[in-house]
Amino acid sequence: MITRMSSLFLRTLREDPADAEVPSHKLLVRAGYVRRVAPGGYSWLPLGLRVLRNIEAVVREEMDAFGAQEIQFPALLPKEPYEATNRWEEYGPNIFRLKDRKGADYLLGPTHEELFTLTVKGEYSSYKDYPVTLYQIQTKYRDEARPRAGILRGREFLMKDSYSFDLTDEGLSQSYQDHRDAYIRIFDRLGLEYVIVSATSGAMGGSASEEFLAVAETGEDTFVRSTESGYAANVEAVTTPVPPAQSIDDKPAAQVHHTPNTPTIETLVDFLNANTDRKFTAADTLKNVLVKLKHPGKDWELLAVAVPGDREVDFKRLEAALEPAEVAMVDETDFAKNPFLVKGYIGPGAIQGNGIRYLADPRVVTGTAWVTGADKADHHVVDLVAGRDFTPDGVIDVAEVREGDASPDGKGVLVAARGIEIGHIFQLGRKYADAFSLDALGPDSKPVRITMGSYGIGVSRLVAAIAEQSYDERGLIWPRNVAPADVHVVVAGKDETLLRAGEDFAKQLSDSGLKVLLDDRKASPGVKFADAELVGVPTILVVGRGLKDGVVEVKDRKSGERQDVPVAEVVEHLVRVVRG
Repeated sequence: MITRMSSLFLRTLREDPADAEVPSHKLLVRAGYVRRVAPGGYSWLPLGLRVLRNIEAVVREEMDAFGAQEIQFPALLPKEPYEATNRWEEYGPNIFRLKDRKGADYLLGPTHEELFTLTVKGEYSSYKDYPVTLYQIQTKYRDEARPRAGILRGREFLMKDSYSFDLTDEGLSQSYQDHRDAYIRIFDRLGLEYVIVSATSGAMGGSASEEFLAVAETGEDTFVRSTESGYAANVEAVTTPVPPAQSIDDKPAAQVHHTPNTPTIETLVDFLNANTDRKFTAADTLKNVLVKLKHPGKDWELLAVAVPGDREVDFKRLEAALEPAEVAMVDETDFAKNPFLVKGYIGPGAIQGNGIRYLADPRVVTGTAWVTGADKADHHVVDLVAGRDFTPDGVIDVAEVREGDASPDGKGVLVAARGIEIGHIFQLGRKYADAFSLDALGPDSKPVRITMGSYGIGVSRLVAAIAEQSYDERGLIWPRNVAPADVHVVVAGKDETLLRAGEDFAKQLSDSGLKVLLDDRKASPGVKFADAELVGVPTILVVGRGLKDGVVEVKDRKSGERQDVPVAEVVEHLVRVVRG
């Protein structure tokens, strides 16, 4: 196949788009792969669509290889199945809702667990029908509050979602492993640098959960790894090691101290160290953070979260821990409505004494003594002991995770990096099967409740993730499996002899089964070379001045290596390069 740039629907840009923040966004727009239509919505132009379809093909091949079967659901979905699982409310403002002309409620599908479950229920009834795995590659819609980074975080995106249906937990474990192995093959074939990390299941529900993250400094996900083991986890899924409980008998009595002008942890520690015989650090203090949350269908309520004073509450961890509730920080209006909350001096007494739920960090174990607010302006209490002077209503693990923290598996310490989520696999269990009574008649004629797994890959996001890892100062550098062409033929001149030679090389390469992008435009060599490097096809064939001496130049886009190859040998040489 030959694509001629003289007729290709393509305009490259020399300047970065004004709204672009990350390399993939800048380069995909500049190279003419995508164009913005609205916030979070992009059109795929011919070269971009080729890359997208190449990624789709790899995903589809590996899914089919282990027996998954492809189907297709509509994106416009009725409200009722999502009401049955409570997700019509749980999704809150994150889904697009609409009504038809008769007033019936619909949504644009964010995920399709409900539809997959109902479809299997409608078709299968016997244990002999199972196990089965179904998948689709389909456009999804989510009303992102802050769409950003081009196609990395959009409101409309292409996703592969698959679901396994098994009779037993052991069967689910095998289906999960089948998907995990397939994902490894997919991402290896796509040439990605990635990690597999423990994750939370979020609104999907379920137990076992892992994310595949493409390593990238621009990624929105922070993950940590142990320096001495294979432990790796998204920060939302990190579990803080719980220290042993301490005796309360040897602790001094709690005392309230006048601590003027100490509304922050820093000012409090400085005051105590200047005015007492003891030495304190921020880790000796207990910070009580007030937030408000709204469960689906309910009013806002206050929640207090206690963390050691040397830590901040990680809002992403907090949202993950409280999902599906909507979470927000309290504001001045909330303080005005609750005058018992003394800003900067809040303690457990006023919180629990006024019926606010109080959740504490795992480090707040029985016998630990803390400095915290005394519920009175300019006053703190010292040696307030957990289990003696206050008892939290529960535990919440939402403090920031830092480099150097002990690894949860007890081996080494944590180091942090950033990544882009490209895949997520869950063992859902029976949440959706229970909601829709998905049973199979067993060999003893008794019903067996089906257990499910859910597995997603962000197909369109992969285009950006690969771009984030595969570029230099001149442009994109596509891995061969996803590139829009195998060879980019650049005719470096307007001479008819060069043009005829370029056409001839392109035809021979195409006849050999390669996909060719031929730059036959009446443009200067400088423009053509710049566009070739920007577009990012991995192998560039330059037909230029060397032709009169019987050679052409082959350039490797990634390494920059250039090689003069005899005209008679170039087609065979390039076929070897492309096919390895």
